[in-house]
Amino acid sequence: MAHIKLPEFEEMAPAIQDKARPILEKTGELGEIFKLLAIDEKIYFATDVMIQKYLLDETTLSYDIKEAIALLVSQENGCKMCVDVHKSIAKMLGLTDKRIEEILQGIEAIDTDEKEKALLHFCIKAAQKDNYKILKEEIDALKEMGWSDVQIIEAVAITGYFNYINTLSNVFGLGQ
Repeated sequence: MAHIKLPEFEEMAPAIQDKARPILEKTGELGEIFKLLAIDEKIYFATDVMIQKYLLDETTLSYDIKEAIALLVSQENGCKMCVDVHKSIAKMLGLTDKRIEEILQGIEAIDTDEKEKALLHFCIKAAQKDNYKILKEEIDALKEMGWSDVQIIEAVAITGYFNYINTLSNVFGLGQ
């Protein structure tokens, strides 16, 4: 149970209800993170734009890599709710159960090339409180492996998004 009262559909702003209605029609329920964000319309819509642009829109990174970042960062941050949600999303985006389990066993267990593993390791490092210690040489090493500036920025933005959403989930006791 969440540490604060989460609004029900009827208590949400009309603009958020418009976003919630299709979810309710499709699944019959709204998740706790949706309800938490719905407490503040500005926070809800700012977060919704991040979700659309970082995770759902087609970008320079594959859905496979984006979901690997989501799962690994959420697991690193101890956000069980986000891990569970993204296991389901990963399946909807075409990741197999085998691939999801590999990701959850850690980067070295993933059946992928060293280039992808390097980016995922970098994202875990970027998710840490001491990410200010990341050196230019570490970014240059990713570029030498073939990652573009846009892909690296995108990966770090997704990492930052999951630090943000994991923090909200963990602080307010969602999924417990």
